[in-house]
Order: sequence, then C-alpha cells, then structure tokens
Amino acid sequence: MMYDRALLQAIAGGLGDQHYLDLAARLRVAPATAWRLWTGKTAPSVRVAAAVEAAYGLSPAQLIKPVAVSERNAA
Repeated sequence: MMYDRALLQAIAGGLGDQHYLDLAARLRVAPATAWRLWTGKTAPSVRVAAAVEAAYGLSPAQLIKPVAVSERNAA
C-alpha cells in the first residue's frame, strides 16, 4: 500500500491549509501526527483517515493505493 501525501497536501492547500499545523488543527490531531502525514513518514490510521474524509472529502481508498508487484520489487 502507498499513501498519497501529495493528494492530501493538494486538497488541504485548496482549503487554505498550507502547513502541517493547519492540518493538525483541522483534523484535531497532535502536531507530530500531522507532520508525519504531511511529510509522508506515515500513512493515516483508521481514525485519522476518517478525520481526513470528514474534513477534506478524501476517502481512505483515495489516500492509500495498492502498490503494483513491479513497484514493490523495485523498492
């Protein structure tokens, strides 16, 4: 699975959230959690994915995509 942080950043930016602290405030998560999401260090948990969907309209399926076998072998 691959988390698409660029999509989250683009949608958040469209709503005026330009920094991970904006993300933290909108999602009501700790700044450290928002930073990890913003930088792609971690994928959202189920609870955070639900908050992303509620705040930004992005479903977990849009945020987290399956990785093709060829991409996994290249990593």
